[in-house]
Amino acid sequence: MTDKLTVALAQIAPVWLDRKKTMQKMVRYIKKAGKRGCDLVCFGEALLPGYPFWVDFTDGARFNSEVQKDLYAHYVRQAVDVAGGNLDDLCAAAKKHKIAVVAGIIERATDRGGHSVYCALVYINTKGKIKNLHRKLMPTYEERLVWAQGDGHGLRTQKLGAFTVGALNCWENWMPLPRAALYGLGEDLHIALWPGNRRNTEISTRFQAREGRSYAVSVSGIFRRKDIPKDIPHYDLIYKNCPKMPADGGSCIARPDGSWLIAPVTGKEKLLIAELSHREVLRERHNFDPAGHYARPDLMRLVVDRGRRGTVEVEGDN
Repeated sequence: MTDKLTVALAQIAPVWLDRKKTMQKMVRYIKKAGKRGCDLVCFGEALLPGYPFWVDFTDGARFNSEVQKDLYAHYVRQAVDVAGGNLDDLCAAAKKHKIAVVAGIIERATDRGGHSVYCALVYINTKGKIKNLHRKLMPTYEERLVWAQGDGHGLRTQKLGAFTVGALNCWENWMPLPRAALYGLGEDLHIALWPGNRRNTEISTRFQAREGRSYAVSVSGIFRRKDIPKDIPHYDLIYKNCPKMPADGGSCIARPDGSWLIAPVTGKEKLLIAELSHREVLRERHNFDPAGHYARPDLMRLVVDRGRRGTVEVEGDN
């Protein structure tokens, strides 16, 4: 087993609110990363089919608004039905290029009826198999007007070479207990998914790396006013109120000592690539290991409920 892992951060804009075209773009970036010898490629929060930026620009909190109903209906129809095979192209690309994928998606959860959407992240292994689907525990502020709350089912880590990979969405990365759960599951490569903006990544990434004595990767999307498609509902209203660049990127990587491996990159679509060394994790764990020699499980323990919560349990169905 090699000590090294090559990671790619795909800082890209979605083809906003178009699942099929955004998927095609993601597949192209998986191919680019695979051709450059990467072992893992990461995409930002809610990239497929896009973050609900319209809420800020269309009076999103107005109750029973026809505008919000139109946009929500469009969003649900473009969201990802995992059980229905909507990620098949991503899985096929991962398998073809022998590369693992972490991607932010908007999930249309058929196990909860299929009419609500969740901000989720998916881990696809190098064989093209979906190994984890984590639904964001707590949507942030205006996101609660669009997304449902997730659960602990996806608080898991995955082995990838010498590393153990964990991931969280956006402000989940500021929640101490989910971070502690991943530390306790052996995480030493943390992936933080963001919709974009350096203000979210430049402080938190280095802190997460130093706290966990792990590599911390923040992968962000890009979103510009010019990325608003003219065929979406209420295009004129959204375009009129949208700033030039609501999401400027900010993708970056911090080493286990908290120093920059790649400082935040803003303002452009780019495939960022870096080689990580597991030896650096071990060196920094010498004086602090949050789930090992510096933990006190005799005094403090964390309980995680991994149940996938539904509203109906069917018994006796032949």
